[in-house]
Amino acid sequence: MRLDVITIFPEYLDPLRHALLGKAIEQGRLEVGVHDLRAWATDGHKSVDSSPAGGGPGMVMKPQVWGPALDDVATGTAATPALESALPHLDRARHDELEGVAEHHYAEREEDSDLPLLLVPTPAGKPFTQADARAWSHEEHIVFACGRYEGIDQRVLLDAARRYRVREVSIGDYVLIGGEVAALVIAEAIVRLIPGVLGNRRSHEEDSFSEGLLEGPCYTKPRRWRDLEIPEVLFSGDHARVDRWRREQSLLRTLTVRPELLDAAELSAEDRAFLAERGWKGA
Repeated sequence: MRLDVITIFPEYLDPLRHALLGKAIEQGRLEVGVHDLRAWATDGHKSVDSSPAGGGPGMVMKPQVWGPALDDVATGTAATPALESALPHLDRARHDELEGVAEHHYAEREEDSDLPLLLVPTPAGKPFTQADARAWSHEEHIVFACGRYEGIDQRVLLDAARRYRVREVSIGDYVLIGGEVAALVIAEAIVRLIPGVLGNRRSHEEDSFSEGLLEGPCYTKPRRWRDLEIPEVLFSGDHARVDRWRREQSLLRTLTVRPELLDAAELSAEDRAFLAERGWKGA
């Protein structure tokens, strides 16, 4: 996969070189380019914004800068070197690699198109979901357009639709200073699902939202810590019982924190009986 990010703050995207994303770069599964939008500005001040048409507060990012930037990134002619991993990992195998756990593999991308995917983080966009992350983990080329100020001139997105599949996406019902943080969030959610990056199939299959539910609590050694003990069932050796306990904990957390998710989740008769005993009155 190739990720390109266009921003006026390239340093903001340094986390793309770290942790699992850095390892994916080392593995050759991910290539990342971070582009300074001001490289396409043509005036002496390298300005990228202007006052909004019709008046009003703030500034709007200019189409005559964004247009050429998106053109060059789409065609691969932007002269920006790819990022390198911040800290080499290839000399140390992870626990799942040592155990020989098979790589996960999602279904192929949902959309049949050779056009790159352009993601524009904005609070006015469609909410980003785990389903989006799964679908986009098979993309060959994703570009993030990180807006600032009052946003990007809308004509940029209309024009970009000739060269990209354009998606305006939101990571929540709040407003950030710019799109960089959202780009990092979305990139991490997608890259961890690229086949081979996580390695351990269960690491992602048991994620929150993977089955429409929140993930239950997890524990590790020691068995007793500050007078708090790990639930006894986890030491029973009965795998079916442990799996059921984990399922019930996931159901209980979802009921408590995000009950609306239960309406769309795939629930067995046993799940429904468990929830009903705890006051759930769903379908």
